Amino acid sequence: MSRAFAFTAGLAKATGHSPRRARAASSAAMRRTRELIERVAPTDARVLLVGESGTGKELAAAALHALSRRAAGPFVRVNSAAIPRELVESEMFGHEKGAFSGATERRRGRFELAHGGTLFLDEVADLGPEAQAKLLRAIESGCIERVGGTTPIAVDVRIIAATNRDLETEMAAGRFRHDLFFRLNVVPIHLPPLRERREDIPELAAHFLARLHARHGLRPPVLTPAALDRLQAYHWPGNVRELANICERLAILYPGQEIGARELAAVLPAPAPAADDGALRDRLDAYERRLILAALAEAGGNVAEAARRLRTDRPNLYRRMRRLGIER
Repeated sequence: MSRAFAFTAGLAKATGHSPRRARAASSAAMRRTRELIERVAPTDARVLLVGESGTGKELAAAALHALSRRAAGPFVRVNSAAIPRELVESEMFGHEKGAFSGATERRRGRFELAHGGTLFLDEVADLGPEAQAKLLRAIESGCIERVGGTTPIAVDVRIIAATNRDLETEMAAGRFRHDLFFRLNVVPIHLPPLRERREDIPELAAHFLARLHARHGLRPPVLTPAALDRLQAYHWPGNVRELANICERLAILYPGQEIGARELAAVLPAPAPAADDGALRDRLDAYERRLILAALAEAGGNVAEAARRLRTDRPNLYRRMRRLGIER
C-alpha cells in the first residue's frame, strides 16, 4: 500500500483501491483534511503542513505528490532540523568540486534532485536566517546556484513545507521571515492531533496490526472492546506515530492473543489529562471523555447502566456522548 493511499484512507486497512476511491476516514476532521489534499494536489500550489509531531505530515506530503501531475517525478525529503547549519546551503543547492575543504567532487543538491517533482521541506522553522533568505530567493527566481558555482541552474520544483511550530510566534520573535512565510503558506493544511479524531483509532490500530503481519509475519492480537475504549481514552501525546509503536509492542508481546484492558495497561501509560498549556475546555472535555468511556466499558456498553454509574440520566449522557464524539 502506498503512503498516499495510507493517508487518504485514514491509514485504514488496505483495500487495493486507488487513493481517490479509498474508504474515507471515520472522523470529520480527517475527511476535511483528505478532501483538501485531494483538491490542492493536482495544482502546483505551495502547501504548508502544520501539526504536532507524529500527526502524519510526511504522509500528507507524499499524498500531495502521489495525486499530482508530478507523481512520476522524484519526491525528495529534507529534514531541515537534521542538517548542520554550515552545510544547509550545500545540501539544498549542491556544490562544485573544490568549493570548500572536503568538496572532492561536484554534488547536486536537493533542489536539483527534485527537478520535475516535489521537494518536501520538513521542520522548515529550523532553518537559520541565511538559509531562509536563500530559500526565498530560489522560490522567487526558480533558479539555484551550487556553492562555488557561478552559473544559475533553473529548477522546476513544487515545494511542500511542514512544521510543528507556530510560525506566527516564530515571526513575532524574529526567527522566521514574513516574506518566506507568505511564499510557503499559499495553501495551509492542518493535520489534527489524534486526540481530536479518536473515532479513527480502531481503524488505525487494525491497519497497523495488519501491516505488521504482512511485513514481519507478526500474528495480530485481537483488541477487545475494553482495549479499544482504553486506547480511545488515552491522550496520545505522540499522535499516530505513538499508536503505531503501541501496536507493534502488542504484536510482539501478545501475538495472536486477545487483548483486554489489563494487557493494554502493561504497554500503555495511564490516561493523562491534556497538556498543561491546553485550553481549559479541552482539558475538561478530555477528562469527561475518559469518565464516560470508563463507565461504558464497566457497563458493557449499556448506556442506561453507564448513566446510573455516573449518577446522571440517559438523555443527558447521550447528549454528552454526541458532543464528545463518543459512539455507543
